[in-house]
Amino acid sequence: MEGLLFLIPIALFLGLVGLAGFLWSMRSGQYDDLEGASYRALFEEDDIKKHEK
Repeated sequence: MEGLLFLIPIALFLGLVGLAGFLWSMRSGQYDDLEGASYRALFEEDDIKKHEK
């Protein structure tokens, strides 16, 4: 039971750190272009430019 006095605050702190990291990534635009990465990985640069037109 004494271990819970340490584990619960540590778990809450790590959860808040993860939430803060997620919110930072949302605000900095990390998820803005979800399809662009797949096009860049699968197609040549010329094919991407033709597809955008």
